[in-house]
Amino acid sequence: MSLLRPARYETGRYQNPVPTEVGATKHLLTIFRRLLFGKEERVPRRQLGPFRTDLGAFLTPAASGLRVTLIGHSSLLVEMDGTTLLIDPVFSKRASFSQRFGPARFFPAPLSIAELPPLDAVLLSHDHYDHLDAAAIPQLQERTPLFICSEGVGRHLQRWGVPAAKVKEMNWMDTLTVPSSSPTPLTLTALPARHFSGRSLKRYTTLWSSFVLRTGGHNVYHGADSGLYAGFREIGEQFGPFDLATLEIGAFDPLWADIHMGPDNAVLAAQALRAKVLMPIHWGTFNLAFHDWFQPPERLTEMAAEAGLPLWVPEPGEPTEFTGEPRNTLWWRRYMDQTSGTSSSRSAKLTAIPSD
Repeated sequence: MSLLRPARYETGRYQNPVPTEVGATKHLLTIFRRLLFGKEERVPRRQLGPFRTDLGAFLTPAASGLRVTLIGHSSLLVEMDGTTLLIDPVFSKRASFSQRFGPARFFPAPLSIAELPPLDAVLLSHDHYDHLDAAAIPQLQERTPLFICSEGVGRHLQRWGVPAAKVKEMNWMDTLTVPSSSPTPLTLTALPARHFSGRSLKRYTTLWSSFVLRTGGHNVYHGADSGLYAGFREIGEQFGPFDLATLEIGAFDPLWADIHMGPDNAVLAAQALRAKVLMPIHWGTFNLAFHDWFQPPERLTEMAAEAGLPLWVPEPGEPTEFTGEPRNTLWWRRYMDQTSGTSSSRSAKLTAIPSD
């Protein structure tokens, strides 16, 4: 049976496309011990940035038709053949239920909400704090005509003041065309991801998704958050090849390998997706795991070279035109101590996509 099908909502919970362990309580002692005694450089010893966006770049469309600005973590501003999307926006200092506690940004957002170019839509993959910033939504509500989100996430948006008429929810396998003035419309398709949801102890009551962004000129896969699973191969066969795939590489640990893939598995996922170029996301902004903050891109750079997989790694805040050519700025190395090492041994090394 194909893994590419609408999400099932059973007994008050959305179900993953394959059996998935989010994080069992049996690991709590191990996690607590590593929190106390781990020696990794989880937070940069040197201040990152500041990064600033050249707002003048937005006045002229990219010659190639595709330009991406990395705001940090998984927050992306995507200008694609005349349509502008803001994906998983987080502008606040902390990815947390409170701005007094929780993971703080390593660097401020390189541009403010007020400095964003005109938006056609805001796209929300799921409701975790590092992908959905409650404080940003009322401000964004004034700057976009449409919020597109996974099923159930619209309840959050309406609670924060977004009119129901401005919210479009999607289940896996749903497709819509983003309203815009572009002569080359952008079509979104929501697809499965192997993850979970929840902004409190109550999980699975909203859906999590990945997305295909397709125009007449480009085909992009936004992976959001997902562990490795056989669905990537099906996505590649049915919707690929992709000019660019954005896949998460950070906040990985073998204890939660089912829901985050890390650098090694991101390479495997990109190959299964038939992605021509990989852009890593979900790293370098928040302390959400036990690895060195720079470990994911260092490990990915190594693994991608071995696999012959082109990388595209722009500097935070830089509106960067995508031409199809690889580009790895290695920007994080400016902030690494010369004595810093990598923790590549913490990456799960797989040799094949699972057949589950």
